Amino acid sequence: MNDKTFVVLMAEDDEHDIIATKRAWKLGQMANPLHIVNNGEECLDYLERRGVYSDPASSPRPGILLLDINMPRMDGLETLQRIRANEQLRSLPVVMLTTSKAEEDRMRSYALGANAYIVKPIGFDNFAEAIRTINLFWKLVALPGGAHE
Repeated sequence: MNDKTFVVLMAEDDEHDIIATKRAWKLGQMANPLHIVNNGEECLDYLERRGVYSDPASSPRPGILLLDINMPRMDGLETLQRIRANEQLRSLPVVMLTTSKAEEDRMRSYALGANAYIVKPIGFDNFAEAIRTINLFWKLVALPGGAHE
């Protein structure tokens, strides 16, 4: 079986969700490295290797992006739109991981090319299980080329 370890990039501004994700990562003993950015602009800087993310060693290409919708500076929907407009990033799997239950956000996410839309479960145990399941699912899926560079 191929090595299915890949970087997971998470764009999230809520400190509690970041802490919960890191805790779930550690408790789940996930082998995939987790990198976190705090808004859409920082996410694009990371993906396009600009500014503080210009060194490929410190900003390896992710195999998947967990993208929150409600973030400052640039929200997740605009970030997703820019990712899908970029030829080099277009095939990056993007999972919207958000508190938004709004039908409009879900429909717009899929229209813009999201691969999945997951509403963050309430409670740490449920959240940790969701993170573990997302990670497991994407380990089983054949990712687009270049995800392991």
